[in-house]
Amino acid sequence: MLAAYRRTGADPPFGDPRGYHGVGMEGHFWRITQPATGAVVVAIVAVSRDAAGRPWAMASLAAHPGGEVRSGTLPQAWASPRGLTLGAGEAVAADERSLRIALAPDARLEVAFSDPLPWPRRAFGALGPAQAIPGLSQYWHPWLLRARVTGAARIGGAEIDLDGAVAYAEKNWGAGGMPASWWWGQAHGFDRPDACVAFAGGRAGLGPARVLATALVVALGNEVRTVVRPPRPLSVAVDERGWRLSGGGIEIEGHVDGVAPHLLPVPVPHERRRLDDWAPQHLTGTLRLRVTRRGRTQYEGTSHLAGLELGRGHQA
Repeated sequence: MLAAYRRTGADPPFGDPRGYHGVGMEGHFWRITQPATGAVVVAIVAVSRDAAGRPWAMASLAAHPGGEVRSGTLPQAWASPRGLTLGAGEAVAADERSLRIALAPDARLEVAFSDPLPWPRRAFGALGPAQAIPGLSQYWHPWLLRARVTGAARIGGAEIDLDGAVAYAEKNWGAGGMPASWWWGQAHGFDRPDACVAFAGGRAGLGPARVLATALVVALGNEVRTVVRPPRPLSVAVDERGWRLSGGGIEIEGHVDGVAPHLLPVPVPHERRRLDDWAPQHLTGTLRLRVTRRGRTQYEGTSHLAGLELGRGHQA
């Protein structure tokens, strides 16, 4: 019964959203920020099911500086329904403590994670009670808010030392692949090293019913605060002028000052293919964060290594 319920995309209270559900697309995303050098590495592994129900994967690596993106379509993939363990042939191996992607000699990443700040033990993930609703068009869960990194990457012509960097990881999933439109952001690199921001939103819902939904997460030290719209009020303004969210004592404002984005791929699950140059993600935007409690400022700071995205999806 639990397995059938999870195949709808939902998770029960105190469930673990990281595990494989078996829906059309389950995207895994890691973002590694190296404040000491300004380097950023992004890794994507999307485990999808084609029209016959057979699993396959899309993997991608991107890096700043350099503007490089390397991607591959992998014919076989697997993922565990418990925790986070997944693989795709010899090209991908990932679990809670490590990630290895080897797409080509100039597209490889091998890192280990330590001192993690995982999602706290709560009844629900970042979406709140909506996590338990079967059949939503899209789900999202940031399962790793902070971890120390050891390892390195080679993307294009650059060898990138990632020792001492900080990692973030999330998962998004849905029966039809990526949503029709979305906004997203994540940032480390503040003057407070234990600060993390993540948010995701778009037009999502159940069946033909759609609402503008957004989830905002901020971690300061071991404290994790969330605001989810709906049901809570959260002001969201995302357009060519920037990314602005405010609610629940959290205010963020992001902008990219005209810098060109990396163009990342998205999977087309049922067709076993990917669309390159589809998701425009800025790897080094600017994000200002202000957190208040009872009207008093708890933290205020700015990161210049923020990931910011305003994208459009593909429905198979």
